[in-house]
Amino acid sequence: MSRNYYNNYMNNYCKEISKNLALKIKLERVKRSWSQEQLSEYCNLNKNTIGKIERNQMSPTIETVAQIAYAFEMDIRALLDFSNM
Repeated sequence: MSRNYYNNYMNNYCKEISKNLALKIKLERVKRSWSQEQLSEYCNLNKNTIGKIERNQMSPTIETVAQIAYAFEMDIRALLDFSNM
């Protein structure tokens, strides 16, 4: 496998994970009838940060993902499970 092929594969793989995470966060928030502002307060993040994550304009750190999972009262693994989407 060439390095270029590997880099392209990983880039696409990471983009897909980021896209799925953005959608999952939005779905979980909407399921709870929370606004972005409410979610931002529950996980101690800026409202603009939540918006950027949901629009997939920003990739959250693992710490941010953990904060969001905690706000949803979910295990971080459940938030990162995209099998039911």
